[in-house]
Amino acid sequence: MNFKFSKKFLTALLVVSLSCSTISYSAQNETKITTQTAEQKQVKNVIMLIPDGASITHFSLSRWYKGGTPLAMDEMACGLVRTYSADAAIADSAPAGTAMATGFKSHTGYVAVLPDIANMYGSPSMSSGDEKKPLATILEAAKIAGKSTGIVATSNIQHATPADFSSHFYNRGNYELLGEQQVYNGIDVVLGGGSKYLKKENRIDKEDMIGELKNLGYDVVYTKEDMEKSTNTKLWGLFADDAMSYELDREKLTPTEPSLENMTEKALNLLSKNNKGFFLMVEGSKIDWASHANDPVGVISDVLAFDKAVEKALEFAKKDGNTVVIVAADHGNGGLTIGNRDTSKNYDKLPLSAFIDPLKKASLTGEGLETKLNADRSNTKEVMKEYFGVADLSDDELASIINAKKGEMNYAVGPIISKRALLGWTTNGHTGEEVPLYVYHPKNIRPTGVIQNSDIGKYMSEVLNLNLSKTTDELFVNIIPILTQAQLTYSWKNGDFNDPELLVTDNTNNLSIPANKNYVILNGKKILSKGVNVFIDGEKFYVSKEIAEQLK
Repeated sequence: MNFKFSKKFLTALLVVSLSCSTISYSAQNETKITTQTAEQKQVKNVIMLIPDGASITHFSLSRWYKGGTPLAMDEMACGLVRTYSADAAIADSAPAGTAMATGFKSHTGYVAVLPDIANMYGSPSMSSGDEKKPLATILEAAKIAGKSTGIVATSNIQHATPADFSSHFYNRGNYELLGEQQVYNGIDVVLGGGSKYLKKENRIDKEDMIGELKNLGYDVVYTKEDMEKSTNTKLWGLFADDAMSYELDREKLTPTEPSLENMTEKALNLLSKNNKGFFLMVEGSKIDWASHANDPVGVISDVLAFDKAVEKALEFAKKDGNTVVIVAADHGNGGLTIGNRDTSKNYDKLPLSAFIDPLKKASLTGEGLETKLNADRSNTKEVMKEYFGVADLSDDELASIINAKKGEMNYAVGPIISKRALLGWTTNGHTGEEVPLYVYHPKNIRPTGVIQNSDIGKYMSEVLNLNLSKTTDELFVNIIPILTQAQLTYSWKNGDFNDPELLVTDNTNNLSIPANKNYVILNGKKILSKGVNVFIDGEKFYVSKEIAEQLK
């Protein structure tokens, strides 16, 4: 649908379109990731699986825990990934996921937008004014190409990594905003936690996002059983108010939640119905959370659960013959080591059982164990013996459990079992080492050696024959300079930016552009867009080129 705005607006649009600044990589990143012909390397589907916060030791420990047998991902190992961000040697999840989703490194806390500081090797070079500009994600490019899309996570779905593939903002903590963009971004299958950020009663704007999902044609489900029953290719699963349980706890405490394997299998069943193909991102979110807490039981629980999801993805890809599977962590976390200061002089004499047997005694993670403690935690010794196999708590260890804040019990018990399992940790934060890369391609065309995290985004766009830069230009045009140059009258609804909505008028038309939604309203009529409207500040408000051109 076209509608007529002023000639001044058309002229301004043309000027701004012709003068759009370009974004590029530094010289060392300008080469293609693969050198094969398009016909050789291209596939219909990509499954990107992210074990958040997992380093090599996380996989080594989990492999020994399951008896030393290979993990499903082992056969795909092919290289290493540099994980640093645009301005820091150790990356936050938001810019690390942004690099994989968009092909560009970014700044701490930034979700699929350009950085404002880019001073590290391999960071993007930008024109002035492009700071915080939204970047098209591989999911959005796949959607525009007619493919089905999905995101799966065990965290709340608005958390940094899933948000990196499906929304845009410079504050990863604004779950209400990120969640709203996800609702309106046309994703076919979304499975994870985070229902409370979509409920009307919990939102500052009081908008009913769950009701809107139903209006948009989604099945909204809350249990594993209802997820498995659904046949709708538009499916949104909300299995927890916030994050889902660790796998070890899920089996005993929250059995109505699906496993990561269950969710991955369901997503593949639905997305694969599209003959044009699909893109799916799967995150083992709480590997990272357990690492922050130095909780090896949580790490092993969710690494092994993640590997089962990888196994499902590989089974699908090998049967399908037209699918790439990628596994790469966004960064390391915790500095986990098999061996610690207590093994400095006898490390080569210790049997495997010295490291593994104490871990095998745990039947819950620290998070799950908290549910077994009474209000005053007077049963701590009994609970630790029953569920962790620890009967020799020191006074300091006992006090750390009793005094642990609600929701942080794994920070107390993780170090207790780590000590008994002779495991070392260097930090409760992220770490800056390279992480392993695993790729399956039906013709074995895959990146090797040491690559950048941003190269993963480039590789995915190559094998799917998508153009991320072109998609960015298609989805994100800053409307403010156009309106200013056209001398059109505009204002912000309610006079503030709490829930931004731009109001534009000329002699005959009234236009409303609400932030975080995929439409504008012209003279009372809703007009849909290919992407979401992204408000950055009073001078940067991005709409799709499609919408901008309809203002001619």
